[in-house]
Amino acid sequence: MKRFDPFLMALICAIILASVLPCRGQMQHILQQVVTILITLMFFFQGAKLQRHAIIESVRDWRLQGTVLVCTFALFPVLGIGLHLLFRSIFPDALFGEDLWSGILFLCCLPSTVQSSIALTSIARGNIPAAICAATVSNIAGIALTPLLTGLVLGHVGAGHSPLESVLDVAKELLLPFLLGQILQTWVGPIVRRHKFLISFTDRGSIVVVVYTAFSSAVVEGIWHRVSVAHLLEVALLDSFLLALVLFLSHALGKGMKQSVESSITLQFCGSKKSLASGVPMASVIFPAASVGIIVLPLMIYHQIQLFTCTLLARHYARRPETDENISIHS
Repeated sequence: MKRFDPFLMALICAIILASVLPCRGQMQHILQQVVTILITLMFFFQGAKLQRHAIIESVRDWRLQGTVLVCTFALFPVLGIGLHLLFRSIFPDALFGEDLWSGILFLCCLPSTVQSSIALTSIARGNIPAAICAATVSNIAGIALTPLLTGLVLGHVGAGHSPLESVLDVAKELLLPFLLGQILQTWVGPIVRRHKFLISFTDRGSIVVVVYTAFSSAVVEGIWHRVSVAHLLEVALLDSFLLALVLFLSHALGKGMKQSVESSITLQFCGSKKSLASGVPMASVIFPAASVGIIVLPLMIYHQIQLFTCTLLARHYARRPETDENISIHS
């Protein structure tokens, strides 16, 4: 893994630019249209790229795949709600407001990452095919589960989101292009797989534009008067605590299920990740434009923490003796 992530630096630059020179009026409207087009193309290309047999193969190891989904879409939301109740009862006035809490709870509803989960599993000498399958299934399931869970979980903090409306919005703007890509895969798939820049451009380009547009709206609404450096540090600490909990619990699940070392590593890395690539576009669909900037802040912080922490963990696993390859984690 790279020490400095160019993509993260691009996001930071987008935030700085939005803070100094936010887009307004007609320009903001134009950028929102550009964002919609880029996100639609991104999910269309993803649908065209993903071969159908990969989806079928991904459900073979149902115990491992099911456990990853449980960690991603059940364990995370339960922990998020529990932490919200706990910290609000212990520190009612000491921590940040409900906007950032909504961002943390939204983070808990997101699917796993794809690239970093597979890369880290490879570094750690884990079960790479299972990681590919788990990350794929998680992202496909997330198109429907994330907006549904977001509505249910954020209803806990009185955010007033309708789960059904969120699902329908995401289905219209993200799932339909994905399905169209699947339908046209025979013709479009080879082009996308041959020209990888198409996915890279729409994927990362859409997120950078979304972040700039979202933070422009947030700056106009006074985000930096509502979010202090102390609040950002509190979010980072809470994100770190959440990641540590899930890494520990996913390891315990793998041990309890008597998974192999390789499969346990896959469960840890795929079950603890949260996707920035999926999260930012989904936030732009689910939430009002003025709220997206503050909603994605906890996710952007978590993204960097998970890369740093899991890279260290992956290197630790990589140093285990070769003779451990086929030893179960409980031995």
